[in-house]
Amino acid sequence: MAPIKTFPELKKNLKCDFSTLQKVKVAVLGDSSTQFLVKALRGAGYDAGMDLHIWESDFNQIERQIFDPSSELYADRPEIVILFQSSHKLLQKFNKTKKEDHTRFAASELASIGRMYDTLQNGLKAKVIYYNYTEIDDAVFGNFSSKFESSFLFQLRKLNYELMAFAVGNADFFICDISTIQNQIGKNAFFQPSIYVNTEMVLSLDALSYVAARTIALINALKGRLRKCVILDLDNTMWGGVIGDDGIENIQIGSLGIGKAFSEFQYWVKKLKNRGIIVAVCSKNTDSVAREPFEKHPEMVLHLEDIAVFRANWENKADNIRHIQSVLNIGFDSMVFLDDNPFERNMVRENIPDICVPELPEDPADYLEFLYSLNLFETTVVSGEDAERTRLYQIEAQRSSVQQAFANEDDFLKSLDMLSLVEPFNKFNTPRVAQLSQRSNQYNLRTVRYSEGEIGDIAASDAYHSFAFTLEDKFGDNGLICVVILKNENKDTLFIESWFMSCRVLKRGMENFVLNTIAGHAKQQGFAYLKGEYIPTAKNEMVRRHYQDLGFREAGDYWVLDVNAYEKRKNYIGYKK
Repeated sequence: MAPIKTFPELKKNLKCDFSTLQKVKVAVLGDSSTQFLVKALRGAGYDAGMDLHIWESDFNQIERQIFDPSSELYADRPEIVILFQSSHKLLQKFNKTKKEDHTRFAASELASIGRMYDTLQNGLKAKVIYYNYTEIDDAVFGNFSSKFESSFLFQLRKLNYELMAFAVGNADFFICDISTIQNQIGKNAFFQPSIYVNTEMVLSLDALSYVAARTIALINALKGRLRKCVILDLDNTMWGGVIGDDGIENIQIGSLGIGKAFSEFQYWVKKLKNRGIIVAVCSKNTDSVAREPFEKHPEMVLHLEDIAVFRANWENKADNIRHIQSVLNIGFDSMVFLDDNPFERNMVRENIPDICVPELPEDPADYLEFLYSLNLFETTVVSGEDAERTRLYQIEAQRSSVQQAFANEDDFLKSLDMLSLVEPFNKFNTPRVAQLSQRSNQYNLRTVRYSEGEIGDIAASDAYHSFAFTLEDKFGDNGLICVVILKNENKDTLFIESWFMSCRVLKRGMENFVLNTIAGHAKQQGFAYLKGEYIPTAKNEMVRRHYQDLGFREAGDYWVLDVNAYEKRKNYIGYKK
């Protein structure tokens, strides 16, 4: 993975062919000059495989565009709105505020942001990306600013905190943390006073690349383009030294010296795992030797139960990564490979172009700060099931092992004692439903992505029928693994707006169980037909024959099932009460 491109490099991308890329309609509204930001976003979007169609407002026209329903913004109908209200304009506004209103300044600004968000939701149903406020200390009160509620710095920090709390309560409001970027690259690199005074540009040319990268990562997550797995080398990546040569007692890990860097790196990986990122190991080592630190070293943070797939042998690392990919059944573009060895990194890049391979620094002490700056694992939703993801893959490996003892697939499926809880969308399953829509690429008939807010709207609407399916068996609970959304098309027909499912549960008969459920529901509600659509993408070829194989008849670009003539399909899944 190359370093973040410079602004001139991003500008060169604008001359490339965007015609084959995914189109995303975006609006950018700022209280300062944003034309170079738009160029940087377009260029960074190209590198991410997106053609951003950006409508840009004149600067300082945010409120007019949002509160006027006849404005150009509403005519453009963007799906994502980026709002950039700068700290410098905020300071100007604070300076003009009456002294007695200073303690209420943050609350007043947040209320204004809330009104803009509500108006955008009512008029566009767009997702809103809001750039938070970089810090400016006007040095009027010095260190006392942190204790004095009427100071600008106190109110700015309070506003950033309140923005986070606001985002928690509003599902389609997302913060792009440019304050962290200023901390990373330094204020002198982020903001240049002479440029601001002469051009109204708050972001320096050096900062534009970082802001664009952070914004594109968020848009990628909103479009379901997520990294789901980190694959780790061991020697000099997970610990200092070579386990096969140095022995378990001499590898560097713990609280002293360079061992501290490796321990802190492991803590970071552990947090990723607890967040739902799959952790795998790919090492050139003897398997038993590679496992020994995980089992016996007292300073190890990661243990074998944290690893979904452990691959240690003397084979080519690219081949081992292909094996890991086949076990996990996720795309290479969803994976990150971390290895200290430049030769191994280049070999994997050349053989698996889609995988992300960061160019780790030579000094392990620099690993974490470098990885922090890359923001590799952006997400827009976290569900309660995330912490269980590694365990689910480990249990799946147990199922696969047991299946080999059965000569007949039906006998194996019967032996699993499978049960599914079927529920409409509710406040408890909404985060996982939204997350599954964003993560599912292969078993996804129309590849529509939903935010938590959109799932909530569907749940509350009489025009929709929602189904969330769990699956459990004698080995354990897979959690929520399938979602179907039906929409009233007319008095006779229900349209299958979405049908997506986790690939972890393929070949269990779940598609038959789901169709039995929704066909029965349609018939019970007085509908005569289910109507489905397959929209091909680069990743969902596996469901190209989905409706055909389930007995739907072709009708132009759609597939139709007569529910009154439908006969239930065989499966071995029972309903959980």
